[in-house]
Amino acid sequence: MTDSRRLVDKLDSFRNLLRDDGVGVLDYIEQLTYLLFLKMAHERATRKLKPQQIVPQEYSWQRLLDAEGAALEAEYARILVGLAGQPGTLGVIFRKAQNRIQDPAKLKRLIVDLIDKEQWSASGTDIKGDAYEQLLAKGASDKGSGAGQYFTPRDLIQAIVDVIQPTADDSVIDPACGTGGFLLVAHDYASSHAERLTPIQRDRLRDHFAHGTELVDGTARLAAMNLLLHGIGTPDGDSLIDVRDALIADPGERYSVVLSNPPFGRKSSMTMVGADGRESKEDTEIERADFVTTTSNKQLNFLQHIMTILDINGRAAVVLPDNVLFEGGAGEVLRRKLLNDFDLHTILRLPTGIFYAQGVKANVLFFDKKPASETPWTRKLWVYDLRTNQHFTLKQNPLRRAHLNEFVESYLAGSSRDARLESERWKSFEYDELIARDKVNLDITWLRDDSLDDLDSLPAPDVIAREIVEDLTAALAEFEAVAAALETSSAD
Repeated sequence: MTDSRRLVDKLDSFRNLLRDDGVGVLDYIEQLTYLLFLKMAHERATRKLKPQQIVPQEYSWQRLLDAEGAALEAEYARILVGLAGQPGTLGVIFRKAQNRIQDPAKLKRLIVDLIDKEQWSASGTDIKGDAYEQLLAKGASDKGSGAGQYFTPRDLIQAIVDVIQPTADDSVIDPACGTGGFLLVAHDYASSHAERLTPIQRDRLRDHFAHGTELVDGTARLAAMNLLLHGIGTPDGDSLIDVRDALIADPGERYSVVLSNPPFGRKSSMTMVGADGRESKEDTEIERADFVTTTSNKQLNFLQHIMTILDINGRAAVVLPDNVLFEGGAGEVLRRKLLNDFDLHTILRLPTGIFYAQGVKANVLFFDKKPASETPWTRKLWVYDLRTNQHFTLKQNPLRRAHLNEFVESYLAGSSRDARLESERWKSFEYDELIARDKVNLDITWLRDDSLDDLDSLPAPDVIAREIVEDLTAALAEFEAVAAALETSSAD
């Protein structure tokens, strides 16, 4: 059994032990995060070569080892409160931290039997990181936890990163980073030839390559820990994860690569308080000087934010739902802007059934930011249809990296896009053709659904049922947004 597998089984057995006490999977991973960090800090403070004091002595791991019973609970609570006010990575991981394990005996077992017996910051950071990552994946698949919304299938991320090809000289951001999946895979790709990197590049890869923004405290701490366990960032350095609403303002910084799967759902996460003290609803329109259109559609606002933070000649890959491709009004304004001021060169139409959030029909938009020009930058848009006649489910038939091989090969990363060749699922469309479409609709299909022609080739009943559920869920979400908007306008 691999070290990683052994660790996951061990971590999982403790999760089952706590389930009876009402500790959910996400709460459990959160407690692990606090304790792992304290143990890693202890390992660094007590190592023989270059010991490093990351956590103030009064909050050290040893204090948890020495305490018992009710005193342990009190000590743990005191440590969490004390560390929440610390700067950098420390503060992000412990912000608003609370103890969710009410049984001191079980907390003691977790500290002594599980965490203290392992070396967490030794050379095998990838093994410990892989175990943590697998635990996060289990958390995402737990229906009751709601964690799936933060989780993009790793095989999809892998394919996206394989065509974007980030290097040690890039600065990569995910403005809706969840638990950090895109940042991890991008870092892994950029460091795959570590022996060729200079010491300066290695330091840069650790400290300045990855950047994430995350609105939810609990998710941000999981991301910060996830990166640390994979050797990205430092425990006592500045946090690579910024905890805030990315949409509120232009942060000022620019990045050479943006990789993101912004949250699905139409509402903004902001609650605005007006001059009269009244709180307006969540679906407030966001007005920013750098935005070309004002809308309450969250995905369109994330797309505008990404267009802002991408550096000139930077490249982006963003997972966005179908409505971004066809919606009128603000959607049309943005599509025109993308085609003119950016090089929107590739769209990957994703199959249904690959996300934990149901009712999602999504695409990956690949575009490059360009300097100002009199003529449109998009000359040709290539669309790869991985949706028509493809049926995936999360459990029985999950999307694997191999399913994306043809797309990755057709993309011709690192080569001129002029060398791309069309195939059954891979077609190109000229700029003039695109701009002439009604509302510049980029929701383009050409393949015929086999099941419409041949009843024998119908998918299995469970797949059909799932697709019906996905369509209905998507439609309900759209109706809900319309109803909410009507309620708001009538209340005004």
